[in-house]
Amino acid sequence: MKEELNILVQAQYPLIYLITSEEERAEQEIVKIAQAKAQHRQVFVWTVTHGIVEYGQPRQATQHNTVSPEAAIEWVIRQKEAGIFIFKDLHAFIDAPVTTRWLRDAIASFKGTEKLIIMMSPVQQVPIELEKDVVVLDFAMPNLAELNLVLSQQLEQTKTKRVTTQVREKLLKAALGLTKDEAEKVYRKAHVQAGRLTEEEVEIVLSEKKQLIRRNGILEYVEEDETIEAVGGLDELKKWLIQRSNAFTERAREYGLPQPKGMLILGVPGCGKSMIAKTTSRLWGLPILRLDMGRVYDGSMVGRSEANLRNALKTAESISPVILFIDELDKSFAGSSGSGDSDGGTSSRIFGSFLTWMQEKTSPVFVMATANRVEKLPGEFLRKGRFDEIFFVDLPTSEERQAIFKIHLNKRRSEIDRFDAEQLAKVSEGFSGAEIEQAIIAAMYEAFAQDREFTQLDIIAAIKSTLPLSKTMTEQVTALRDWARQRARPASTSVAEYQRMEF
Repeated sequence: MKEELNILVQAQYPLIYLITSEEERAEQEIVKIAQAKAQHRQVFVWTVTHGIVEYGQPRQATQHNTVSPEAAIEWVIRQKEAGIFIFKDLHAFIDAPVTTRWLRDAIASFKGTEKLIIMMSPVQQVPIELEKDVVVLDFAMPNLAELNLVLSQQLEQTKTKRVTTQVREKLLKAALGLTKDEAEKVYRKAHVQAGRLTEEEVEIVLSEKKQLIRRNGILEYVEEDETIEAVGGLDELKKWLIQRSNAFTERAREYGLPQPKGMLILGVPGCGKSMIAKTTSRLWGLPILRLDMGRVYDGSMVGRSEANLRNALKTAESISPVILFIDELDKSFAGSSGSGDSDGGTSSRIFGSFLTWMQEKTSPVFVMATANRVEKLPGEFLRKGRFDEIFFVDLPTSEERQAIFKIHLNKRRSEIDRFDAEQLAKVSEGFSGAEIEQAIIAAMYEAFAQDREFTQLDIIAAIKSTLPLSKTMTEQVTALRDWARQRARPASTSVAEYQRMEF
């Protein structure tokens, strides 16, 4: 990004839109470019509070006659000397026709000069009149080298003794995905809380980092204590995941393997799709972030939804390798490939941006998505190349139901020999894993109310009093099975072997 910005400045591009919330860090980078021998331009900064002020002047300096954006742009046009003019938060005024017109006049007047305007904002909002003239750049989060400088300064300020290379690496990786200011605050907090910065303080940095990521309400750290053994059945899917447990290591790159892109898990509700996604985090030793697509959409301001998605994906990339978990993808993007007239085309733009990112991303972000209703998924998601594999999770077989009963009974009682899992599996035909768990819980409530231990008969009674989803939504389940038979890979070994025999 920095190299691209330098090239654009040297090539005399008149208008650059820099998307960032790190104003100070971005300003410093622009000043470096401006003060290079090949450039040597003055840098001016405009804000609605102080007007245009030369960079480096005291913050309280104010030019009242350039406070309005129109007056500021007119002032820039009148300047005869070369310069870079940074306009902060101009997106809040850019929809005004007069502001847009002044910007277009400025662009025309900059031809043959070494003047340019850099719009700096955390939100992308480009009016259609400027689309052909502006270049949009994302200002990347600090990399390990930049975070290393922050950490070194903090160690020097706190007079901490030299830390080992291994500890330094862990402290730096723990802060990946944070801005420079956030990293400084986190390192200070870790030192204040523990009085030092060692390997033990990595958890403090990580915990604070989780809080910072949760603040935007779009990305969320998923904490999962269960291992993949807590999921009954789905052996074919588990085997696929276990084979790729070291896929993000340098050893895999040296072997010539590409980084996995992601997987889509389709299936009947309550059959373990979300559970398998969460437990993959522990299996692979990677953090997992849930992307809440419902919170991406924000109608409060034009362009806000697109900015929300872009920031979330940027954050995920900055802390990669990471698993990006999207639950119920069918609800998140249902109808997105339509006209999108009802929301001004926001849904279509969000959908298009996400598809482009999935196709072109090079960072090790593994997208793990689940869906229940395949007919509501836009066809573009199912095209080869979006995901490494599409798995179908059907209702559990008799053997899988036995395993599920044992798992849930073991969670609640240390001795389960008094339960006949085979009989329970027979009477629960058509039940999902979630329905089996709820049957056990219902049996426990029944026995608890009578002040006794729950039994096999209590579970059977709870099963018989439950109408499973496979019967209440027979048509939907049948249609999903018919679609998946030729288009998705079975998650259960027995079904996979049967299909292989068919071919």
